[in-house]
Amino acid sequence: MTADDDPIYARLRQRMVREQLSECRDPRVLAAMAAVPRERFVPDDARALAYSDGALPIGCGQTISQPRVVACMLAALRLAPGMRVLDVGCGSGYTAALLAELVSPGGAVYALERIADLAERARQRLQGLPVVVIHADAHGGWPAAAPYDAIHVAAAAATVPPALLAQLAPQGRLVMPLGPPEEQELWLYEGGRRSCLGGVRFVPFVPGTVPPSA
Repeated sequence: MTADDDPIYARLRQRMVREQLSECRDPRVLAAMAAVPRERFVPDDARALAYSDGALPIGCGQTISQPRVVACMLAALRLAPGMRVLDVGCGSGYTAALLAELVSPGGAVYALERIADLAERARQRLQGLPVVVIHADAHGGWPAAAPYDAIHVAAAAATVPPALLAQLAPQGRLVMPLGPPEEQELWLYEGGRRSCLGGVRFVPFVPGTVPPSA
């Protein structure tokens, strides 16, 4: 997804990369975040805040993550063209768009979202990208497209759901927040090992699905 927006947003996006993402050392992640227009993935009344240093509400009690946290998670996955990725907790679709940028050409992103209204909005925003948005309970992952080279999880649980680890390729990487709201930490799983990437705060990993609103 290439930005073709107002020059004001382009400047804000470049400032976000320069000022908020200085700790990210992955040039491909920085380039993707400089290219994908974050303002398209927030409600209209929040577009002026799209490049602020924080999470923003996107409706249905969910949020779009803080840019620096998104960059940290993407860099940890070490994505490359041609990879197959599972995105758990698609939300607005912003991270799925970034994932698509990082695995193109030849890659694919399967984005799971439990709230039907959010899934449909994300599906519309992501048209034309190699992203399949699926309304589903993500605790079971999406075995139809497994194994995955990378799994990105944007919701916190006490432990990683076993189905997600089972659907990870042998040399694949999974990044996910774990712990209660006040003590969450971001963890990277790779080759049977895990490492902590620091403290975070995410919405909880909730089972089940939410049907479309009337």
